[in-house]
Amino acid sequence: MTTRALVTFWNLHRIPILMLLLSMGFYAAFAYDLQRPDSVKLLALYAALFFLCYKLIQFEKWNFRFLVAAGVLFRLVFLLAIPNLSQDFYRFLWDGGLMAEGFNPYLLTPDQWMEQATVPVSGAAELHEGMGGLSARNFSNYPPVNQYFFGLARWLGGESITGAVVGLRLLVVLADLGILYFGRRLLRHLNQAPHLIFWFFLNPLVIVEFTGNLHFEGVMLFFFILAVFLTIRYGWAWGAVPYALSIGVKLMPLMLLPLFLPLLGLRRATGFYALTAAALAALCYPLYFPEFPDHYLQTLRLWFSNFEFNAGIYNLAEHLAVTRGAKPWEFIETYGSYVPWVTAATALLVCLHPKMREGRSWFTGALAVVTVYYLASAVVHPWYLTFPLLLSLFTRMRYMILWSALVILSYTAYSGPTVSESTAVLLIEYIAVIGFLLYEIVKYRKDFVSFLNFSATKSDE
Repeated sequence: MTTRALVTFWNLHRIPILMLLLSMGFYAAFAYDLQRPDSVKLLALYAALFFLCYKLIQFEKWNFRFLVAAGVLFRLVFLLAIPNLSQDFYRFLWDGGLMAEGFNPYLLTPDQWMEQATVPVSGAAELHEGMGGLSARNFSNYPPVNQYFFGLARWLGGESITGAVVGLRLLVVLADLGILYFGRRLLRHLNQAPHLIFWFFLNPLVIVEFTGNLHFEGVMLFFFILAVFLTIRYGWAWGAVPYALSIGVKLMPLMLLPLFLPLLGLRRATGFYALTAAALAALCYPLYFPEFPDHYLQTLRLWFSNFEFNAGIYNLAEHLAVTRGAKPWEFIETYGSYVPWVTAATALLVCLHPKMREGRSWFTGALAVVTVYYLASAVVHPWYLTFPLLLSLFTRMRYMILWSALVILSYTAYSGPTVSESTAVLLIEYIAVIGFLLYEIVKYRKDFVSFLNFSATKSDE
């Protein structure tokens, strides 16, 4: 590019360029100069980054190359940073170290491994201490495909923890780029504005939680969006294996499996389910041993029946139950057993609607199912919301963008020596999100009345 061209580009884009540089500075502070208990600094940085994200998309939404470059640069800022908002990556590296050395990560808990004469994990003591007592005394709850990625990252990074972190980070960034590519193509295929994908790619929640904190929901979402794109564009046989890979990274796509029945029809859906199940079985087989189901389900049951964090409806239900004499530890176990059934019932009701045969309406139904799950769930970590955020971009609903901005408030629970949630913070988050959701339902009431009208004729579709 000539000097004159550079000057022209600067004159046309100087404000977005300055916002890009300012955002990089804020991300650097997030990555290298922030401690989780410092809630004021965390919230201030995040608010500034979210505002700059909005302005960048507003100014440059048709400048694809500029926004892609911005997203990549923001992620590169984190390249050498050790995650500072989550300790989960220590368990990722522990499991990955076992995989790299040829050991099954589901065989023993980290505590049990530490009791052995030798531990086949580089930096075992540091990783064991870093993951915390809860993770150390329980079997791994990460599905097999996730374990393969952990092992790959540990193999790429060698014995260095920093090197392995970089390996994990590169995998996550590549997944984000894949979501950008296939998400944009899918938006175009569904006759929607392709720039909407940047509300995911440039969203500070996505960048901080995936690239910064190394959560693998991004890898799950890459396989998910690839599977849906291939299924809609080329047929079920192309989408089944990527969908199995998505489930193999995180289990969340399981809740949307019923929705493929109306999208594909009975015969093709049967083929899709059969191929997905076969692929999942093949992916799980290398790590299977007789005690595997018991070890894995033990931790999974613990997760659904013992923990609560940033919950909306659950906290209200718990409060009402406790005032009537219920014991909190008994209530959460009972409540947790109902959430999967409520989600499954929602999915089955949604999939009965004739409009679910359309790609765009399919995403509306999928968003409804996932939203019901997270509104009802007892545990809503910030990175969980990236799933409904991505789904929402293929619909007219934008409440998930607001939720992705407000969910960072949940980190204020870590501002003291113990995890302590503020009722006021939870009320601000959930009243705002549910209020905006209701507003959008009223705003698009004609669409909702049409969608809820189960007697819609084929011509209405």
